[in-house]
Amino acid sequence: MRILIVEDDKILAKTIEQCLGEKYDIDHAYDGEEGILYAKQEIYDAIILDLMMPILNGYDVLNKLRSEKIYTPVLILTAKDEIGDKVKGFRYGADDYMVKPFNREELVARVEALIRRVTGNYQENVIEFKTLKLDLNSRKVEADGKEIILQGKQFDVLEYLINSKNTIITKDQIFDKIWGFNSETTTNVIEVYASGLRKELKKIGYDKYFKTIRGVGYIWSE
Repeated sequence: MRILIVEDDKILAKTIEQCLGEKYDIDHAYDGEEGILYAKQEIYDAIILDLMMPILNGYDVLNKLRSEKIYTPVLILTAKDEIGDKVKGFRYGADDYMVKPFNREELVARVEALIRRVTGNYQENVIEFKTLKLDLNSRKVEADGKEIILQGKQFDVLEYLINSKNTIITKDQIFDKIWGFNSETTTNVIEVYASGLRKELKKIGYDKYFKTIRGVGYIWSE
């Protein structure tokens, strides 16, 4: 899973990354305008958003995203601790609000709770679709007790598709979320991984749910 940190203090942004980096892939935006550009990719499972930033403040960022129907869960992390600030944040569409300085364990717990609410996944690190189960800890995949072995990022592609079921995911979105904006490879690698993933899914009869939208990307649906 991938988290976007929108925070202009680079030292603090790095500290937040250290809190979350063991469990999530992290991208950084250092001003509000850049934060919007990143968030519009819709590849993030959660956004951590500061309020006091250059160019556009956090309220403006949040208002812009929600007005454009981007509903990625947002945790506001700010030094602004007045009740009025909190109320304004929630009314603009925030899902949670934390005040700096913060406790590391609480930050991790709140991010996990946000993601659980969106995915509906309340089982410990397990994603399910029908009888298909993905264990995010062991990275094992099985259906009806039969295990399939996925290589490298095949697992990550499958996880992303199932978490986004019934939604068309473009190749660019898959690439940015799994390989990252700064990857030196190209989007052509996605077709290779998709082909390998489909072959493995066929062994358990689940390839029929992995559909190609020609010229666009892929969708996981019944």
